[in-house]
Amino acid sequence: MATQAQHTDKVLVVDDDSRIRDLLRRYLTQEGFEVLLAEDGKALTRVLLREPVDLIVLDLMMPGEDGLSVCRRLRGANTTTPIIMLTAKGEDVDRIVGLEVGADDYLAKPFNPRELLARINAVLRR
Repeated sequence: MATQAQHTDKVLVVDDDSRIRDLLRRYLTQEGFEVLLAEDGKALTRVLLREPVDLIVLDLMMPGEDGLSVCRRLRGANTTTPIIMLTAKGEDVDRIVGLEVGADDYLAKPFNPRELLARINAVLRR
């Protein structure tokens, strides 16, 4: 059973899979986070223009601009918001490239939501 933690942190979940977005919205909201959703890089940009976020959970494989390009673009614009990459690609080279372009952490799908929560909390403690 999840505990109702009190967070003031705002997490932006960017994934083209609506089931993943909904799962993470429900789980992270239950854990006390404010959760914003975006289905792709363009929607992420619209959200970030409206309001700052404390952390971005970013899918690697999306149609259009992929997660690596989005991460590279954000880091190129000097965005320091922590980014955790999610991907179905679990190969070492994929994780390494994700971290090299600026992701703060990396989690392969399928993932345990509790592990993602632990990683979010660890990154936000930094």
